[in-house]
Amino acid sequence: MATPLGLGLPQMRQYDIGTDVPDVARAAEAAGYESLWVFERALFPEPATQGLYGVDGLPWPDSYRSVAEPLVTLTLAAAATERARLGSSVLVAPLHGPFQLAKALATLDAASGGRVVAGFGTGWSHDEYAAAAPRPFAERGRALDELIEVCRAVWGPDPVAYDGDTAKIASAVVGPKPARPIPILLAASNGRARRRLVDHADGWLPAARGAGGLAEEWRGLRELAAERGRTQPIHTVLRVNARYRAKPYEGSGRQPFQGSADQIVADLVAHAEVGMDEILLDLQAPLRDAGELKEVAAEVYEKARAAGV
Repeated sequence: MATPLGLGLPQMRQYDIGTDVPDVARAAEAAGYESLWVFERALFPEPATQGLYGVDGLPWPDSYRSVAEPLVTLTLAAAATERARLGSSVLVAPLHGPFQLAKALATLDAASGGRVVAGFGTGWSHDEYAAAAPRPFAERGRALDELIEVCRAVWGPDPVAYDGDTAKIASAVVGPKPARPIPILLAASNGRARRRLVDHADGWLPAARGAGGLAEEWRGLRELAAERGRTQPIHTVLRVNARYRAKPYEGSGRQPFQGSADQIVADLVAHAEVGMDEILLDLQAPLRDAGELKEVAAEVYEKARAAGV
């Protein structure tokens, strides 16, 4: 059975957000992509006070200088499509007020006919937390815990009641409700985050860094789920940040998902064998405009299907 494929929507500064997001969304759905995805990057500190992912000395990519707000981007895509699921991989959830985010996602799900997939992470940028977060960086794990609890409460039956550190809902009717239970998926790379995923989330959002490493991570997460008595399946959506170029990479220095469409598809085949439920391809960063993004996305999709992905 073919692995469902999703496409990252255009959010970076080379794209005209108002025109290109609906255009690419429609084209992706017509080409066969089954989901459309956004990510969150709130700002670009200059000069950098912290390396990329919190790694000292690792520079931020220039493509992060302008990234469109993810929920606005998903709303544009929702209005232009009919079937494709609408996901985030990931929203830096603690940057948002929990009640407001829960209501925004519920509204989008109701408006789109039940297509939202809520992918959350804690993030790593101190500058983003200083600019936007209701709670400090040191409390990001607890902030995510509370946000998940608030979402479940707000999306559930009325009257809604919740008493947390940030959100306090005495008793209220909160609508609209989602069209169906919105799945919550988490990016989780360490022990505490993985326990949160196993105990409180519907699925996992790994990032592609090689098929062997992915298989090991997936095996470890399943073992943890068994240890903690989880019985429901963990839905998995692999994020692939591809670096397409027309000319194939040659030599031994090529990283996974760098190169031509054929090279990207070969990596897709290897990663699909790990057994992910879905694969998200984000192709936008190195491409010049929406026209090229649509062309490359269609080529990769066709070749992936021909290769049995």
